[in-house]
Amino acid sequence: MSELTRLREFLNELIPSEDQFQRLYQNFCAQIRKGLGAKTNKDADTKCYLTYVQDFPHGNETGKYLALDLGGSRFRVLLVTLKGDRDAELVAKIYDLTEKELLGTGTQLFDYIAKCLHEFVCEQKVEGEHMALGFTFSFPCVQTGLSRATLVRWTKGFNCSDTVGEDVGVMLKSAITRRTGLKIDMVAILNDTTGTQMSCAHRNPACNIGLIVGTGCNACYTEKVENCERLDTKYKDRPKIIINVEWGAFGEKGGLDHLLTDYDKIVDKNSLNAGTQIYEKMVAGMYMGELVRLITLRAVNENLIFAQCKLRKQITDILTKKPNCIETKVLSDIANDKGDDWPMVKDVFKDIFHLHDADPDDCMKFKYICDVVAKRAGNMLGVTLGALVNKVGESFSIIGVDGTVYRCHPNFDGYMRETLDRFVEKDRKYDIMLSEDGSGRGAALVAAVVHREYIERKSLNARLHT
Repeated sequence: MSELTRLREFLNELIPSEDQFQRLYQNFCAQIRKGLGAKTNKDADTKCYLTYVQDFPHGNETGKYLALDLGGSRFRVLLVTLKGDRDAELVAKIYDLTEKELLGTGTQLFDYIAKCLHEFVCEQKVEGEHMALGFTFSFPCVQTGLSRATLVRWTKGFNCSDTVGEDVGVMLKSAITRRTGLKIDMVAILNDTTGTQMSCAHRNPACNIGLIVGTGCNACYTEKVENCERLDTKYKDRPKIIINVEWGAFGEKGGLDHLLTDYDKIVDKNSLNAGTQIYEKMVAGMYMGELVRLITLRAVNENLIFAQCKLRKQITDILTKKPNCIETKVLSDIANDKGDDWPMVKDVFKDIFHLHDADPDDCMKFKYICDVVAKRAGNMLGVTLGALVNKVGESFSIIGVDGTVYRCHPNFDGYMRETLDRFVEKDRKYDIMLSEDGSGRGAALVAAVVHREYIERKSLNARLHT
């Protein structure tokens, strides 16, 4: 048996069978039903949060709108000018948060953000205009309205006091009010998946699904309001609403046990949030490089790669003692290496293992390991995306996608489509669209839609009273 054949057999557990994909599909669909149910939501992995985004871009929106994108130690403020005919112009500025804002009080954080907003509108010479703002807030929240969101917990290095359990929308609005002369109305809070869907819906109204595949992974989709048992009747005057699936948590109650390998279990055990976000740890950029490290280490120990390499012990020591030494970027970088001289793989070996005379067979094997990990992730996402396409129920749906993994890996789109094609029902069609700055453009579009609806209601009320 050849070494490559042995390696393929060794990796077979990371290549799901059709039966395993079918179980993934059925388990995921069951979790969506639970998440939407009033009595079953508490037991669901996928909480299917209500976003309260119920109105969508027509494409003819015009005017200037602000967007605030907070999801890490840097945040962006954007001025988005909508020009009609599905066209938009963006001006953005990035601001850094210091330890004072990251670890201080909530009031300190939002007062600083309001200060930066004020500086930005002055720089753009729009400080005298009343402007609507969409707020992309990429932290776990429970929304109780379009501009109301209760913070569940901080992540990504934040630990602001007096904020968990509080409405971040109220906190931002209060900070804006404290800034004399600042004429900004925060009208909507959303996460980056909703922004992605709205950004793509502005270009094509058939966009019914938003997907982020980057450091983390999540999806949202358009649901019929009659299927949302937790939605208050006052919001059921519109036919649809965007649901934030929070599918990274899928698998926390065993729905992915049939697909979990020892590598997945080690990644979970060594993570900062062991026992949670199981699906995300199998498909997202934060974890794919670490999966490759663990697989490669075991393959070295079983003489399946680097068996004849003079630096074998050095490579083993690095793989053993340096968790996360292989970044997910590596998977994208070497995906285009075709085997002529393996220049990308050799560069990776030099950078990580200090190996300067790599055997071409070892290059081929390492690339194969990386491809297997990336393909499993793409295939799994294709299955769950297929479930969402079928759940939306339209004859044609566009999936809006953003995130570094999808953008940078040349084969990831194909991996997703491979299983999408198998699981999307025959009477449904789909396509995939790359988002244009969903967290910025999408947030401004939500603000524009809210403003449009306000104007339309105001006009209707005026006609009714004449």
